[in-house]
Amino acid sequence: MSRRRIGFWYRLAAVIAKPPLIVLFKRDWHGMEHIPADGGFITAVNHNSYLDPLSYAHFQYNTGRVPRFLAKAGLFKPFFVGTMLRGTGQIPVFRETTDAANAFRAAVAAINSGECVAFYPEGTLTRDPDMWPMVSKTGVARVALLTKAPVIPVAQWGANEAVPPYAKSKRVRLLPRKTLRVLAGEPVDLTAFYGQDPTPDVLRAVTETIMLAVTALLAEVRQEPAPAGLYDPRKAREGA
Repeated sequence: MSRRRIGFWYRLAAVIAKPPLIVLFKRDWHGMEHIPADGGFITAVNHNSYLDPLSYAHFQYNTGRVPRFLAKAGLFKPFFVGTMLRGTGQIPVFRETTDAANAFRAAVAAINSGECVAFYPEGTLTRDPDMWPMVSKTGVARVALLTKAPVIPVAQWGANEAVPPYAKSKRVRLLPRKTLRVLAGEPVDLTAFYGQDPTPDVLRAVTETIMLAVTALLAEVRQEPAPAGLYDPRKAREGA
């Protein structure tokens, strides 16, 4: 199997989600040519709004290659949402449990069977005060080294202007009409890490390499220089 078919559930999700996205938002999409036409691959995407998964899924759906996201297991509990997530092949993540590794095994299996798995390596909405990517979890590195599949960095911006992260007010800001910007880049070159033991240092180095590529794309989208390094919330807390 060289690629996943879109299937009934993904088409149904598109029928439900695309019309409001098209009506409520403008789009500025670039880099679709970097999404592989066949074979398994990984996308690594920055995360700065609760709207991000819908915004990014819309972009990639239009390439003909649907993503499978790693999603918190709790999202699968509501009947309708859980049915849609399971039907579209999303992968539950049981955080802080012995089942957490199952998500990575499922991701590896999906990629090896020709599918795309989309990672938000930060694991949550960025804590960076200026909404640049932050130091991330190493799950994407583990899967990348196990599969040696292409890792496509993706930057997105604009959803945060409509649904700001961690905003005290829960009000959605739809007007004036916002632009959802997505930029996919060339695969990250990780060949220097292939064959190395996946030690914590190696996994951190791979993750940083991926996230710096995402950050560079985001700087292009935002048309402003990125900070010198990735924001580390732990160090920020220690320095407070």
